[in-house]
Amino acid sequence: MCDREQEGPDGREPACVLCHRVDADPDTCGNRREKYGLCAHMFCLYFATLLFRQEKKQVGFLGFLPQDIQCAVRRAAQKHCCVCGQSGATIMCCEEGCDRWFHLPCAKEGGCVTQYIAPYRSYCPEHRPEQMVQVTPEPGTECPICMEPVEDRMTFTTIVCPTCQRAWFHRDCLQGQAMRAGFFSFCCPLCRDDGMFAVEMFIMGIRIPFRLPTWEDNDAFADLRVRHSRCNARECLYPGGREEAEEEGPWKLLLCSSCAAEGTHRRAAPVLLLCCRGHPQALLWPDSEENPLGV
Repeated sequence: MCDREQEGPDGREPACVLCHRVDADPDTCGNRREKYGLCAHMFCLYFATLLFRQEKKQVGFLGFLPQDIQCAVRRAAQKHCCVCGQSGATIMCCEEGCDRWFHLPCAKEGGCVTQYIAPYRSYCPEHRPEQMVQVTPEPGTECPICMEPVEDRMTFTTIVCPTCQRAWFHRDCLQGQAMRAGFFSFCCPLCRDDGMFAVEMFIMGIRIPFRLPTWEDNDAFADLRVRHSRCNARECLYPGGREEAEEEGPWKLLLCSSCAAEGTHRRAAPVLLLCCRGHPQALLWPDSEENPLGV
């Protein structure tokens, strides 16, 4: 049986056995899967204390043995979440001697930090990692993602770029940007650092998925790799029409040297006085003798 989301016998979607939520934020908890009669979010499994993934990731439920999951559920029944107060908390703070437990969906609300990279450590509000930079935002500083003001000091909900120390973000804005950009395009929008910046964000509990950015899904920019092939002159003079051109000679298609998004047949050039940006000099002229406009 393959891992997949399923509905319960009464038609309702089943809740995760670890966090007891059906509608938990997938950016926080990951996809919800069902197998062996168990339903769980991927990251609820990864972060659960004393629940160990097998070396062979293909075995069991996403690499976790069903009997181990059941044991974690029974153990959690005796633990209360330090955020919501309900029982069933499966995640314990990693700080030695701390006995605070919480549910993964409650983590952000309660100011807990969960690090989305092996070994998937979790920290309560008292022991969560703090940024070491000794800076505060200037009055009126705005988050470069939402362009709304940030708090006047560093808090759980306000994060600064450790490299330039000028870019201040709302945690939610930064998390959303990380989900869209993916690991290979995630960087500070001001200084463009993608090394120390990503490491710091992992430590601060920002989930950065290891994938290409969403703006490249479904080959969204495929058209950018196609050379413009249509004459944009107000009146095309080529007998074959706007969509046709020759490799060389008077009916060769000349493209705008500024953006290459518009063009004209060489002989029709006098008709196209301006390129797409309004600059006649942006047209690609082969030589001065063939330039009837003198540009």
